[in-house]
Amino acid sequence: MSALQTLASADAFTGSASAIGYGLAAIGPGVGVGIIFGNGTQALARQPEAAGLIRTNQIMGFAFCEALALIGIVMGFVFK
Repeated sequence: MSALQTLASADAFTGSASAIGYGLAAIGPGVGVGIIFGNGTQALARQPEAAGLIRTNQIMGFAFCEALALIGIVMGFVFK
């Protein structure tokens, strides 16, 4: 079996497509985490007395963004 036939097989394309799909799905949570912690740092600098509430909201937002990343990686296996 030549390399061209291997690349043309459906299994190789499906694996590559799911990897590309997860790569694209990881962009959104990555940007979201950056925005959450960037804005949280600004908020802490402006109102240090609200640190507890701001930090709690940051952790919750981070958890939701990471859940989206995990859903993105699972979808690659579900739709294989």
